Amino acid sequence: MSSEVNRTSETADAFVCAVAANVRRLRQQAGFTLADLATASKLGRSTLAQLESGKGNPSVETLWAIAAALAVPFARLVEEQRPALQVTRASEVPPVKSEETPGWAGRVLATTERRGTFELYALDLRAGTTRHAAPHYVGVTEYLLIISGRLRAGPAGQAVELSAGDLVSFTADTPHDYEAIEDTHAVLVMSYP
Repeated sequence: MSSEVNRTSETADAFVCAVAANVRRLRQQAGFTLADLATASKLGRSTLAQLESGKGNPSVETLWAIAAALAVPFARLVEEQRPALQVTRASEVPPVKSEETPGWAGRVLATTERRGTFELYALDLRAGTTRHAAPHYVGVTEYLLIISGRLRAGPAGQAVELSAGDLVSFTADTPHDYEAIEDTHAVLVMSYP
């Protein structure tokens, strides 16, 4: 019985921490002070301060009021932090087909709500080529889509093997590697905050 209570408590703690971090991040992205958010959401400043410090236990109504004030979907407030490394296998993403254009199919491999700039690269790596990339500044994310071939890519010590159609994304503020197993053609998007 006590292990169930501990698991429930840990889950609740993780939820409160995720909400605290999300509210703080989204408030700052919106350029709001705590006082601004209190006014816009019609909630007390102390309530919001406790919530952002991870000491509050927000109700659904409180979260809806914050989401409305920040003009963000409710889910953005409660989602847990995503892992730094995400791999999308093309074979695991169902295609969306066009009824108007037979033979056309698209797959949503990644979405972002980031503001900022990006760079788009076409990469060609010969089999056996290894590139050790230095860290970029905090907030830079890389998205690497494999067009043909196979390679290992990702943060040093966490690189994953990828094949045609696979996508990997990772925060690029640590050293990262690209190692071509076969001749590989890929598309790289670097997203800057």
